[in-house]
Amino acid sequence: MLTLINRHPARQRAQLIAAGISLTRGTTPVLHEVDLVITPSSRVAIIGENGRGKSSLLHVLTGAVTPDNGTVQLIGTVGIAEQEMAAEENRTVGQVVAEAIAAPLAALVALDAAASALTLGESGAELVLLLLGKYNALIDLGAEEGPEHIVLGKDGKLYVSVASGNILRMNPDGSGREVFIRTGGRVLGFDFDAAGNLIAADAIRGLLSVSPQRQITLLTRSVNGSPIRYADAVVVARSGVIYLSDASRRFSPGEWGGPFEASLLDIMEMSSTGRVLAYDPAQKSTHVVAKGFCFANGLALSQDEQHLFVNETGKYRVWKISVNAKELDIAAGGDQAKIVFDNLPGFPDNLMRGQNGKIWLGFAKPRNPDLDQMGSKPFLRKIILRLPRSLWPVPKAYGHVFAFTEDGRVVADLQDPDGAYPETTGVTETADRLYIQSLHAKGLGWLPK
Repeated sequence: MLTLINRHPARQRAQLIAAGISLTRGTTPVLHEVDLVITPSSRVAIIGENGRGKSSLLHVLTGAVTPDNGTVQLIGTVGIAEQEMAAEENRTVGQVVAEAIAAPLAALVALDAAASALTLGESGAELVLLLLGKYNALIDLGAEEGPEHIVLGKDGKLYVSVASGNILRMNPDGSGREVFIRTGGRVLGFDFDAAGNLIAADAIRGLLSVSPQRQITLLTRSVNGSPIRYADAVVVARSGVIYLSDASRRFSPGEWGGPFEASLLDIMEMSSTGRVLAYDPAQKSTHVVAKGFCFANGLALSQDEQHLFVNETGKYRVWKISVNAKELDIAAGGDQAKIVFDNLPGFPDNLMRGQNGKIWLGFAKPRNPDLDQMGSKPFLRKIILRLPRSLWPVPKAYGHVFAFTEDGRVVADLQDPDGAYPETTGVTETADRLYIQSLHAKGLGWLPK
């Protein structure tokens, strides 16, 4: 029998109030006159031996069981994680358990990292939290959607690339919104050079330069005679050299239904044709830095600009590549390529330089066990590729971004288990806000710091 009395003076702020709860199973009293008050800041652990009424109390609080006596007053909703989990015959116990506890484990890892960071007095540790879908606000984008890349310009304006092919310009609070430029393609990443030109990786058109006067110049759309089929991310070094990712040499967004569809095709096929390129505007030449990526995605320069951090989306990895590499095949290994993160819990997308040395990483989707199994089954991949797109194994929605230092320590972790904001592809950090990037969101989500 479990008897719990918990009185709290702030009952008017309570999310859940249980009063006088009594419950009998058969002839055995399980709960007797239980009172419980839970406020938004409460953290309550119910402990006891087996058969003492812990599960019964939780089921009463969720409404699954009606008590013999007493009342439960609930503001909002409450959920319960059942001890028994459904499993398919072709899946192991390890796979089922791993999937069920993936999110809590990720949160615990982030919490451990935060505790370490706080102990060492490192910045950014205070940002470890669960979003739970509670963005402070959504900036209205009008008829536009998909704020995939966001940069705060030197003019103090936000520049936002959207699905229509437009790049919007607005004040940090979303006011004064205007179309800065329309490239005629789909810009997935951009940066500014020293002259104030907007350097854009256009998934359809290639590498572009947009002057402050809004003149568009094509910089390059090929390397060594090979077309750039999926220009994705771009970053400009202080030297003027422009680094960009060519995510896939197999699937171009212009030919395969758009960036999301082309990325899924490449990841399912796992042909590992992605590469990182370097364009020298002084020489007007392009060369391959590294190749062999299963969908080469986000890019970020190290602070000394001697290395590039690269997301390999299809294999859940982040690489650190020497900028001096040329035609480096990452499969061959060597001193010029190092894995910073491996076996990540989702598909890493954009990489963005934050403040105080942080690098932000966004997960477009969590991992999917069906996609994981396809990695070693090429015949199955071929079958899936021929199915209607509605039958493709698309992972569920789950918002997740985190920040790390250059030595691979996670210092901030934000999660949205409800997936209320589609494809949290990255974060743009300013002095007072975190803007959340997305491939399909109807507005621009942001959080205060």
